[in-house]
Amino acid sequence: NRSSSTDSNIDGNGDSKEILPGETLVLADLEGPGIIKHIWNTSASLYPFSARALVLRIYWDDSEEPSVEVPLGDFFGVGHGAKKDFQSFPVSVSSHGRSRTCFWRMPFKKHAKITLTNELTDFGPVYFYYYVDWEKVDSLSEDVLYFHARYNQQTPAKPGDHVILNTKGRGNYIGTVYSALQVKNGWFGEGDDRFYIDGEQTPSIQGTGTEDYFGDAWGFREFAGSFQGVSLYEGPLAGDRVTAYRWHIQDPIRFRESLKFSMEHRGSVVDIQGKQLSSSNERADWISSVAFWYQTPIAFSDAGIPPVNE
Repeated sequence: NRSSSTDSNIDGNGDSKEILPGETLVLADLEGPGIIKHIWNTSASLYPFSARALVLRIYWDDSEEPSVEVPLGDFFGVGHGAKKDFQSFPVSVSSHGRSRTCFWRMPFKKHAKITLTNELTDFGPVYFYYYVDWEKVDSLSEDVLYFHARYNQQTPAKPGDHVILNTKGRGNYIGTVYSALQVKNGWFGEGDDRFYIDGEQTPSIQGTGTEDYFGDAWGFREFAGSFQGVSLYEGPLAGDRVTAYRWHIQDPIRFRESLKFSMEHRGSVVDIQGKQLSSSNERADWISSVAFWYQTPIAFSDAGIPPVNE
């Protein structure tokens, strides 16, 4: 089955849907049980960073709050509203950052609703083309795990770890998209990843550095692997942007009661002459992240997503 933006006239070619400023477009409204298997989209907007101002939300069963609430670009692995191409196992971007595809499996028992909101108020309409492909099934197991994705940002980062996810329930953690806008020259990624499983006070899974978690070493450079990569890297200077991704498809982080996942934001600071002023102190870079996971029961964000102007 497919829900798409195709022209209602079978011989027509008007295959996009217009989303006016502040309006929400329903991409799919599906009666279950079923499994969403493929989502593709592209968009046209006068605003060059529209991928940050278009917010994707997915609601499961009878929920009035979304279990997925993420800016469109970040959901598809590129932060900052930037346009970059990369290919990975579940997610890819092509056409100079304009074509976005994912193959996440998203089961639902009763109902699924997918929406996209144009949160811009002063750049006119967005023209959106999309597919949502799904399979109707006879039944799903009573304890099926639901797909979730949650966006979180700190602009600037505050003292202490950046919390990527804090949730209660039973499930599997399956992916991270992590972005930073650097506010000082130097290397921002000395921070370790930390997974606290089922109420742990000390993380049972702890890493050795930000770039190590994303499959790189001795800093970042752009690369695209099936399960890890750096979709955007501009350099080590103030104002440079970075986005990295890590898919835990082969190695999910399983939890029975709760999961907290955080990342330190530590690194070096270098002055304009190239002299290193510090090596691994906390930095106040602008950080944003997306956590991807499956769990039951269905979960929601208490804070929601920040307004577009933030």
